[in-house]
Amino acid sequence: MRYPDGGGLTAKQRTQRERVRFEVAEMFVAGAGPGQVARRLRVSRKSACA
Repeated sequence: MRYPDGGGLTAKQRTQRERVRFEVAEMFVAGAGPGQVARRLRVSRKSACA
């Protein structure tokens, strides 16, 4: 099943999700590994790499 544009999130939730994505990108650029990112965001390593 496909979600409508935005994955069923409100505009505010989509904005927050994008902020987190940019934060993760900055962490990887700074040299953080998947484990560090996962611990910081309290998600699985697999989610941190996706």
